[in-house]
Amino acid sequence: MQVLALVPGGISDQLLFFPTLEHLKQAFPKAEISVVVEPTAATAYRVSKVVKSTIPYPFGKNNSPADWANLLGIVRDREYEVVLTTTQDWTTALMLWLSGVPTRIGYQSAANNLLLTATVPAKDQQYAAFRYHDLLGPLALFEPCPEIAINVPQGDIGWVQNQLQSQDIGDQGYVLMYPGPAEGQPHDLYPAANWIAIVQDFQRRQPGLPLVLLQQPETAEIVKTIQQTVPSAKVMRPDNVGQTAALVAGANLLLTTDSYVSALGIALSVFTLVLFGQHQPSDRLPPASDSEQRFLGITSDTNQVADIPVDTILKKVWGEG
Repeated sequence: MQVLALVPGGISDQLLFFPTLEHLKQAFPKAEISVVVEPTAATAYRVSKVVKSTIPYPFGKNNSPADWANLLGIVRDREYEVVLTTTQDWTTALMLWLSGVPTRIGYQSAANNLLLTATVPAKDQQYAAFRYHDLLGPLALFEPCPEIAINVPQGDIGWVQNQLQSQDIGDQGYVLMYPGPAEGQPHDLYPAANWIAIVQDFQRRQPGLPLVLLQQPETAEIVKTIQQTVPSAKVMRPDNVGQTAALVAGANLLLTTDSYVSALGIALSVFTLVLFGQHQPSDRLPPASDSEQRFLGITSDTNQVADIPVDTILKKVWGEG
């Protein structure tokens, strides 16, 4: 069976869709799964266990009639039997109707109700992975949503091990910090001065515990600023999502903004503290079990992560409030 999923959004959105794809593969072991994804988010599938191929497509205002027609041609040529889409717009619904895929499933909307074969309610208030998983209902797959599961390539694990060795980080673990922009607000950075205050507090309370800053293109300037003030902080520069995942997996604690890095922390069951701006923890973090709460969210009163007080974060880190 050939299955196609259309999942706009960034890397974190793709990771949150992984449980739906995993359940599909469990139910239909011979299924070959492809995903239509933003070009910048396709790297997420480096750590997927089940996706055979990705199809780059610029969702939203950046696409052109040629992009739309090209995608229609690809979907027709590959003769998919089932398609799942998280989109609700007329152009995508029309493209899927014209494609002739016999089973077309999406969320309820004026376009989808008319042009798809089955729709489900978009429960915007629930955890995003659960909301995506609801798309499997029309396929009679009603089992609980599995947890996010990823497969980190062995070469990426080896890269992190070499990095840890070269920076004299032993087996005691480390605290990993990602000072990147909050999801959905690319200019909403937590200020460098606040990160510096957090790093210095960690050094005062846990002087023997290494602190690692995750540097990516979007964090290069802020990481440089932090390290200039706190030169003892280590810096890691992963080249891909697999290396980032391997780095997250080795952390004792991950402190991050709401981003693909926090989604990796959830997938790897690392203690993760997430700073939220636009989104709510209930949308991005799985519901806490009665016995354990590994993922904690701190929300901003202004929807800007930059406005979260440092003291609020430190109290949460040290269990003081």
